[in-house]
Amino acid sequence: MGEWHKTGCVMCAQNCGLEVLVEKNRMVKVRPDKDNPRSEGYVCRKGLSVAYHQHHKQRLTHPLKRVGDKFEQISWDQAVDEIVAQLKSILHKHGPKSLAYMGGGGQGCHFEAAFGVRLIRGLGSHYHYNALGQELTGSYWVWGRALGRQNLIVGSDHHNTDMLLAIGWNGMMSHQMPQARRFLSRFAKDPEKLLVVIDPRLSETAKIADLHLPIRPGTDALLTRAMIAVILQEDWHDKEYIARHVSGFDKIVSLFADFDARGAIEACELDYDQVRDLCQKMATRKWSMHYDLGVLMNRHSTATTYLQVILLAICGRICVPGGNVAPGNLLPIASHSDERDSRTWRTVTTDYPAITGVFPPNVMPEEILSDHPERLRAVICGQSNPLRSYADTSQYEKAFKHLDLLVTAELAMTETAELSHYVLPARSAYESWDGTFFPWTYPGVFFQMRRPVVTPAGEPLEVSQIYTRLADSLGLIPDIPEPLYHAAKGDRLQFGMELLNYAQSEPKAMKTMPFVLAKTLGQELGSANLAALWGLLMTAPKQFQENAARAGFTTGMTLGEDIFQAILDHPEGTWIGRIDTEKNMERIRTEDGRINVLIPELTDWVQSIDASSEKKALEIDKRFPLVLIAGLHMDTNANTLMRNPAWNKDRRACTVTMNPKDADELNLQDGQMVKVTTEAGEVEIELQVTITTRPGLVVIPHGFGLKYNGQVYGANVNRLTKNTHRDKLAGTPIHRYVPCRVEAA
Repeated sequence: MGEWHKTGCVMCAQNCGLEVLVEKNRMVKVRPDKDNPRSEGYVCRKGLSVAYHQHHKQRLTHPLKRVGDKFEQISWDQAVDEIVAQLKSILHKHGPKSLAYMGGGGQGCHFEAAFGVRLIRGLGSHYHYNALGQELTGSYWVWGRALGRQNLIVGSDHHNTDMLLAIGWNGMMSHQMPQARRFLSRFAKDPEKLLVVIDPRLSETAKIADLHLPIRPGTDALLTRAMIAVILQEDWHDKEYIARHVSGFDKIVSLFADFDARGAIEACELDYDQVRDLCQKMATRKWSMHYDLGVLMNRHSTATTYLQVILLAICGRICVPGGNVAPGNLLPIASHSDERDSRTWRTVTTDYPAITGVFPPNVMPEEILSDHPERLRAVICGQSNPLRSYADTSQYEKAFKHLDLLVTAELAMTETAELSHYVLPARSAYESWDGTFFPWTYPGVFFQMRRPVVTPAGEPLEVSQIYTRLADSLGLIPDIPEPLYHAAKGDRLQFGMELLNYAQSEPKAMKTMPFVLAKTLGQELGSANLAALWGLLMTAPKQFQENAARAGFTTGMTLGEDIFQAILDHPEGTWIGRIDTEKNMERIRTEDGRINVLIPELTDWVQSIDASSEKKALEIDKRFPLVLIAGLHMDTNANTLMRNPAWNKDRRACTVTMNPKDADELNLQDGQMVKVTTEAGEVEIELQVTITTRPGLVVIPHGFGLKYNGQVYGANVNRLTKNTHRDKLAGTPIHRYVPCRVEAA
């Protein structure tokens, strides 16, 4: 007989609650967890397929070392000793800027990041690359200027909004909010509410919307500037809100005063009267905005976010009920960086600054292949697969082969692992204690610490434990007195007092605290991650403590321990805080405490976006007459987290979609193999003809082109994307506007 265990999904950032039936140490059945207070029994087919993520033939079990063109199994001691020796040699010869850490835990395992960042910082480097720099840093940079902190992430208060504006977001497939399909379906059916979708595709969300604006690909910034102009020219803006909460408004009005909104909207291939009517509703309704990669990975990405912030601000929709609000969290998902501070590092070749503490993956190949004396020479890669996750696979392959040292800590023999010098086996999300810090709930603060439900085969460790071993061998962890080890075996509050005494006497302790906890409390708990969670709760800031009190916890010396125990007592997850919805404005951290809508670095960029310039920029290139959307959320893709393609058996999982009009003109038929070519490269893929894709546009999903049992499944869309085709401020890729051509294979 098997046993059911409560856990969570790691296939997307919503981490819906699951129950898994384990028999003979294998997941044999998965069902939604109705007890999970965030997902309440909601789950999609990706979550129901997590057994394919856990059990497959590419799982790693022992440390491996590349010898020639093959891998040999080695011991942990040998792996750590040799890696440390090479890191020290590279650091001595080339300095700390030659080292980088790429990782952060992806969709399900965030505790790694605390250890990985401290490991690379301990070696003197600030180079941390991860997926935030692939998707969100342009948005975070803008919100950082507007609200004062880059990690003050803002999202829709969707439960209290009466009009939801979805821009470049197909929530029925990509989720990006708890219970997305359940919520959106109910919202669309509510006669008192309005669902508006701006998307070039007739997406699943657009199909149920009250209004779908099929915007011309690549014109999001132009449309947003036009909408602001309409509202200001019609005198519909919220003057009282602006007077009370906004700074710099008088200095940006000139960007819109004489702007030809009608011409701009027509250039977006939309109906002016329809857009004007929407603008009027935005001036009167309690609305919020949800944007996604359709904007964040498109032309003018950072400038578009800036315009969206202005649009929200002039309508009085920031930090108000039903608008776009700052949620609470246990730990911010990112840090705050400011490139104006001389201490903020920049990349040595491409000159990109850290945003939210991370650098854009798009520039890493250039940083490695450069002839700069401080070029990247060693990369420690944890739980990420840049050879499939990031733009320009061909350049990444070339760059990674050029490294002096590539170490990958991973649960599977991924494409990145295959190029590594050392491959270190990591425990999976279901073999370890781990969790995420995504701030997708409001006003409640939710947390679930997944626990091991199956026992790993071989010798894999938590990635945090791997980094602790490396840090220890590198001499980065200060000496830990025997009384602290002894205290870890007893009462945790007493251990906390002993730990405090140690931290006060040892100057290096605070900077290496995750490692100290891993070596002491982590040994007793059997998990570095679980020890780190305890330490995080024991040092939670005042704001979190106030949120916890609103959730029913008693403040005082035992608060952190009480919440830690509550998390242990609720494997399904639990509410650990609740934000004060009446004081959301107080979250703003600008010098004047107001929303700053003047961002001087972006005004010239905005000024350059008009109907005339955009028409010229979007003129058809005869070599590449179609526009490719490179990447699409579907029920059949999960980035590279699913190695075994059997989860999609008998499904049409990876195709390039095309409108019937284009297919007829090119004499192409549904189901035939075609060749898609861009500046970066070419792939062969099955054609799917559908009216959901507008004329002139083709779409290929991400997460395919994986090799399993010697066979390649689907096409790797990142063979078609150039790493240099990126946002000029944040470095995020322009995946949603890639000129291409399609022909019979």
